[in-house]
Amino acid sequence: MTAEQEDKAKQSRAARRHYSVAVVCSVLALVMVGASFAAVPLYRLYCQVTGYAGTTQRAEKGSDIVLDRTITIHFDANVASDLPWTFEPAQHKMDVKIGESALAFYKATNNSDRPITGTAVFNVSPEATGVHFNKVQCFCFTEQRLGPGESMDMPVSFYVDPKFVSDPDTEKLSELTLSYTFYQAPETEKLGQAESARKTGGEREKL
Repeated sequence: MTAEQEDKAKQSRAARRHYSVAVVCSVLALVMVGASFAAVPLYRLYCQVTGYAGTTQRAEKGSDIVLDRTITIHFDANVASDLPWTFEPAQHKMDVKIGESALAFYKATNNSDRPITGTAVFNVSPEATGVHFNKVQCFCFTEQRLGPGESMDMPVSFYVDPKFVSDPDTEKLSELTLSYTFYQAPETEKLGQAESARKTGGEREKL
């Protein structure tokens, strides 16, 4: 084999190595991207199953067992700074028996001059109570749209699982807090920004 042929062979082997490295890097990149997308639903599933970070549970129906023990539920309401809504609980606290189905209400009002869609996030505290707090019906399961100046009463149906009294982390607790925070839905936020830009552009044209 001549020197020129050996040089070409070396270049060919180097090219194959570089190609192999590129393929491996591409595969690893795809795996990492896929893992990042999967992380969110997996984290949500983990929170729902374990009650981590005060994540509540979702139930299709109420409990068949009601204990002769009462727990006090406190209700908390918050609104993101960019959402022009008033949001508050109709009741600040409620005494219910463990296992008993209860119904509470929150009220939201759109204080702006345009329709806005909001979405609520929620949790209960102390965090250990999340795995035992079950929602049967809740406005947080869907986005809520309010017209200009419109108000809406929003119900939440729930119960505290009887296992609450046998869990070492919750058996001595006598109260918990259900908290909601409303945020502006991304689609509505974009529409609001576009509308503001349109109005600003129109005012500039007049000038």
